Amino acid sequence: MINIVLHEPEIPQNTGNIGRTCVITGSKLHLIRPLGFRINEKTVKRAGLDYWPKLDVTEHDNVESFYEYASTQNPQGRIYYATTKGKHRYTDVEFKDGDYIMFGRESAGIPEEILSIHPEDCIRIPMLPEERSLNLANSVAIVLYEALRQLDFPGLESEGELHRLEYIND
Repeated sequence: MINIVLHEPEIPQNTGNIGRTCVITGSKLHLIRPLGFRINEKTVKRAGLDYWPKLDVTEHDNVESFYEYASTQNPQGRIYYATTKGKHRYTDVEFKDGDYIMFGRESAGIPEEILSIHPEDCIRIPMLPEERSLNLANSVAIVLYEALRQLDFPGLESEGELHRLEYIND
């Protein structure tokens, strides 16, 4: 399982979308307070659709309590920091089961006080230099699916079927 960590998320719709992505991939979501919204807001649940009750989510009072949780509950899991300030591409990382991928606030990212002490664990999604960043939910999906691809999509369906018709020449 891959763990997605949102450090002080601000936009409830993004968190709802990320929660839905976590449910369909069997990933756990960690939310580090303060949140820019109430977790029971309709916008969070609307974006997460009917997946939200199935979400494995843990809230942490602050980043220190998250680190304490990670070190005691999953000491073998490495923490990666997804940031536009990273020197390594997310595709350069060798993800392992139990790893954590932290994403920052939509407006500011992960605080530099955190990034500066973890330079080798900072990863980025390549993009044009004059643009600021991707949408948070999109960024989570991109990096999470790369981690799952490397793990050979554990427990996920690899084939789909048509509902009303059959594939021709199958």
